[in-house]
Amino acid sequence: MIASHLLAYYFTELHHDHVQRVSMLQQPGYQRLHGISTSSGRWMNKFALVLFAETGDFLALDLGGTNFRVLLVRVSSNGKQKVEMENQIYAIPENIMRGSGTELFDHIAECLANFLEKLGIKDKKLPLGFTFSFPCQQTKLDESFLVSWTKGFKASGVEGRDVVGLLRKAIKKRGDFDIDIVAVINDTVGTMMTCGYDDHHCEIGLIVGTGTNACYMEEMRHLELVDGDEGRMCVNMEWGAFGDDGALDDIRTEFDREIDAGSLNPGKQLFEKMISGMYMGELVRLILVKMAKDGLLFQGHTTPDLLTTGHFQTSFVSAIENKNSEGLLRAEQVLRGLGLDSSPEDCVAVQRVCQIVSTRAAHLSHLCAAALAAVLRQIRDNKATERLRTTVGVDGSVYKNHPQFARRLNKMVRLLVPDCDVRFLRSEDGSGKGAAMVTAVAYRLAKQHAERQRILDSLRLDRDQLLEVKRRMEEEMKRGLAEKAHTTAAVKMLPTFVRATPDGTERGDFLALDLGGTNFRVLLVRVRSGKRRSVEMHNKIYTIPQDITQGTGEELFDHIVHCIADFLEYMGMKGASLPLGFTFSFPCHQTRLDQGILIKWTKGFKASGCEGEDVATLLKDAIHRSEEFELDVVAVVNDTVGTMMTCGYEDPQCEVGLIVGTGTNACYMEEMSNVELVDGDEGRMCVNMEWGAFGDRGELDDVCTEFDRAVDDQSTYPGKQRYEKMISGMYLGEIVRNVLLDFTAKGLLFRGKLSERLKTRGIFETKFLSQIESDRLALRQVRSILQHLGLTSSTCDDSILVKEVCSVVSKRAAQLCGAGLAAVVDKIRLNRDLEKLSITVGVDGTLYKLHPHFASIMRETLRDLAPDCEVTLVQSEDGSGKGAALITAVACRLRDARK
Repeated sequence: MIASHLLAYYFTELHHDHVQRVSMLQQPGYQRLHGISTSSGRWMNKFALVLFAETGDFLALDLGGTNFRVLLVRVSSNGKQKVEMENQIYAIPENIMRGSGTELFDHIAECLANFLEKLGIKDKKLPLGFTFSFPCQQTKLDESFLVSWTKGFKASGVEGRDVVGLLRKAIKKRGDFDIDIVAVINDTVGTMMTCGYDDHHCEIGLIVGTGTNACYMEEMRHLELVDGDEGRMCVNMEWGAFGDDGALDDIRTEFDREIDAGSLNPGKQLFEKMISGMYMGELVRLILVKMAKDGLLFQGHTTPDLLTTGHFQTSFVSAIENKNSEGLLRAEQVLRGLGLDSSPEDCVAVQRVCQIVSTRAAHLSHLCAAALAAVLRQIRDNKATERLRTTVGVDGSVYKNHPQFARRLNKMVRLLVPDCDVRFLRSEDGSGKGAAMVTAVAYRLAKQHAERQRILDSLRLDRDQLLEVKRRMEEEMKRGLAEKAHTTAAVKMLPTFVRATPDGTERGDFLALDLGGTNFRVLLVRVRSGKRRSVEMHNKIYTIPQDITQGTGEELFDHIVHCIADFLEYMGMKGASLPLGFTFSFPCHQTRLDQGILIKWTKGFKASGCEGEDVATLLKDAIHRSEEFELDVVAVVNDTVGTMMTCGYEDPQCEVGLIVGTGTNACYMEEMSNVELVDGDEGRMCVNMEWGAFGDRGELDDVCTEFDRAVDDQSTYPGKQRYEKMISGMYLGEIVRNVLLDFTAKGLLFRGKLSERLKTRGIFETKFLSQIESDRLALRQVRSILQHLGLTSSTCDDSILVKEVCSVVSKRAAQLCGAGLAAVVDKIRLNRDLEKLSITVGVDGTLYKLHPHFASIMRETLRDLAPDCEVTLVQSEDGSGKGAALITAVACRLRDARK
């Protein structure tokens, strides 16, 4: 009668719409469980379920209940990995569980010290994986902030804090041992990793024990709280909190509500409180109290022990429910321990209550199955497969010890998701082994990360290094200007004989030729004076094939003249004779404005018979050979000078020109008294610095890396233009390529697999840096660039690292450029004996214009290193060709005035 009463009373509550609830969890659009793990899921562990050749000793700490384990896990390899474990179980007294966080972590540290001492390894600094089985928010693998205590823990001062930090602090306070905490994981993740070691199909971890929880491998594209959309990440669902929003209210009984009300966290972890082992004994106790008060047991008597929460342990349930005399004997012993005078009928009734509660837990496996089925459907849909084959790693005392729970759970899962072939694999070694596995891989990844950062740090410059670069640039500028030191100076400081800027009276039509790379422009520039002062331009771009850049000087200049003839015909000016300004962006020695003796080729040019010759004469000779037109070559100018003049036409304060494109160079207005190579000391003259050669005398050796040296060794002119090779667009992509080659050779990138295309010099174009570093560019698009380079199996992490390499290389380039420019503007300020200088710099070049961060980093560096100079950077929109035409116009005006 008592048993029938209980069954009727209890299962009326339990089965209310139960089947409907299970099917409801499977209906399309029912997202309560999905919401825990994706939209509102906050607890994530990023980890690849891949073990390579990890070997060594690893510690693991498994904390998730009143007992916790410390483990030493030895991973060895003789062709096949072998895992050996030693462990010790330690208790956490209730007063520590509910005391202060300091006491808790001090206790854990003490137990850890005891374990290390017993094994004689206290003097070793071993990597440790920390299984911490409570809801935590993770931002990285070795940092985990406790969201809320569960499972009866209530240590103060821990919620909201990093538990790894608290453990490190406790260990440091002791000072008698040291460990390297590499990873913190949830027990579900540890279980998945433990089972995944033996079964690579395992992508779900499930715990049904003191508490309950699950984790699974989710697609990165669904995790909006984490950057990146490639690959997968393990998501710790914390599904014990399912129902906290009222989703389970209609199947919770009065006993469930009473358990919740008497718990340390009322209203929280409601799903867990219905399923997990921690609450099964308490459920029996509440039923016995109610039956006693109703006069159905113990002659209506209760005792203080029976009325005390937690005094009927879950372990009692399993022992008493056995349908034999041992179960009844155990019931009598337990009741006597609670101070109850029980009759044989009482013992039978208590045994039946335990059986009913245990059966209820087994029936609740249906609810657990429904939740698990939702996860399986999510994985199946992610993979877009008709049939999913997967393994669920399972641990926990309820799953392992309850006589019916596992069988019913397995059966119900297969019923709910018939299109999933699911294997349930019991974790025999617990989540501690999984933590050690995670630690082993994480330790390898951490060492790889440290090696990557060590390499990248060689490409990073601090403020002191940049200040030293600035100082050395200032010294080289002085050497280049001095007559005695000029021949040995790296920075040649070449006089340009440009002494004046436009005054507004210039007028006429002028041709300009802008040669500085594999593309060049021919321009017609119409200058108008008076009230409607204006500059009108027409231009056409031509290419110079590589065989001509590497051929003879005659072939090069004949090609240029052929393009000029084509342009004049295009403009309907065939046979016209116009003054011409020649922007020739290579190092030249000038003794007058209309002459430029080429010192050396740069930027990949190698046309023979040009070095040491006047390029204006070479151009005139080619024009005479063509016999198609005549031109008056009035001025030979550098592109930096042309840029300065172009910007100076609009802004009279512009006295510096800067190019950061295929190559890099600068010019500025220097005091004639400092230009020792030219007679006279009145006024100013524009000096073409040819600063790309800075470093050719060893000035940059201490900031050059092995990658810079590799690029230099493979260049057309090894040992020359060292500064340019660290800054300009022609070389940055090649520096990045060499870093990627080194990373791959060391197994730090692309899984150590190199593509043939990446071995090709020049294949990693500098434009890729601008594209990869664009804030708008998703990592998926970075990966498409890598695929273009033959790296078809690159991962999201590869893309992130490639982006970091690009960022480091381009940042260094911008900082070096900023340091050089700081030397220039500070020299101008000191020349003029000013406390503060206000000046404009005209800038041109594809790297400066197109790279998303170069300009801002250079500006920030300049501001830091030259704080007494207020510098305005103006981008040249019309290029240096317009400047060459303006210089020609000024020269013609001055020439006409002399006549």
